[in-house]
Amino acid sequence: MKLRVIDFGVVSALRSQAVYHGIAETITETSDPVLIMVSPETPYVCVGMHQEIAKEVDMDFCKSANLPVYRRHVGGGAVYLDENQWFTHFIYPRKKAPEFASNLYPMFIEPVVRTYNQLGVEAGYRPVNDIQVNGRKIGGTGAASIGDATVMVGSFMYDFDTETMARCLKVPSEKFRDKLRQTLDDYMTTMAKELPEPPPRGKLKELFLANCADVLGVDPVEVQPTEAEIAAIDQAEKDLTDPEWTNIQGRKLVALGVKISEGMHLTESMHKAPGGLVRVHLLGLDGKVTELMISGDFTCLPPDGVDRLAAELHGVALSQDALATAADEAMKKLHVEMPGVTGADIATAVMAAAGQPA
Repeated sequence: MKLRVIDFGVVSALRSQAVYHGIAETITETSDPVLIMVSPETPYVCVGMHQEIAKEVDMDFCKSANLPVYRRHVGGGAVYLDENQWFTHFIYPRKKAPEFASNLYPMFIEPVVRTYNQLGVEAGYRPVNDIQVNGRKIGGTGAASIGDATVMVGSFMYDFDTETMARCLKVPSEKFRDKLRQTLDDYMTTMAKELPEPPPRGKLKELFLANCADVLGVDPVEVQPTEAEIAAIDQAEKDLTDPEWTNIQGRKLVALGVKISEGMHLTESMHKAPGGLVRVHLLGLDGKVTELMISGDFTCLPPDGVDRLAAELHGVALSQDALATAADEAMKKLHVEMPGVTGADIATAVMAAAGQPA
């Protein structure tokens, strides 16, 4: 199978996100899969599809530092990005990719791990979707469905600005921010830390494409984007900067709050599942879920699956067992995949919001 490889080089911050969003929209059932490699010319902050920006990002700092904030169509957490990350975007027609999201990660992470190993970095896959070097993270990945495409995003980490990352995130105090910065320094690593000298990008790409060919059973062929793909990328830039999209989670929360009536209260909680942070806003009445909003830095396929899951839990009794069973059944019924997040995790978050820890 041919793998079309498009190396965009260094582009604007917005375009570094728009390239894979746009090309994914052009994918059809008969398309060849695509691998994009790209880096942003200037820094920015990127938030996951299901996150609440107001809860995760220090917008005042970002504005003062001229850091734009974009919401991607992929799950995961808020992250500071700059030219020191070389993004890799695998874009496959859905029928040519693994059927289940849990199988995407080991398959597409393996070429990255092998490339790091060949460069002298002792990287390995750590479920659900991380790459680690002796217990320190050197990269995360994310999966999404965009149009008729399955998308797997990742990066090669040349270096990482932990100080700016810590400033970008919303934290309860400056003391906490200092601790966050130290934790990032301790827990994250990069090629700059692991190697005497990071490799030229040409060498890294040569190794990576050879590993893609071996692991994925494809024939990588470097090409230029088509006119249709360029047009789709241009449209994606407009879509990603549309305030309606950027603030989508905030609008859901406003709509939820409007429904509060006598005897009904809006409460919030969070729970750290293996697959990411699950945050819930709950309206409960008479011991049952009346309205529910689920957000966080997890992966969810299809993109609207988390909202449909929350809707299925309306009317369910506020008990750990009832919620866990209902959530598991709903995910199965709706074909919703949340790697590393189970019905029990959803139930635990909801019960905490209800003031009844599991």
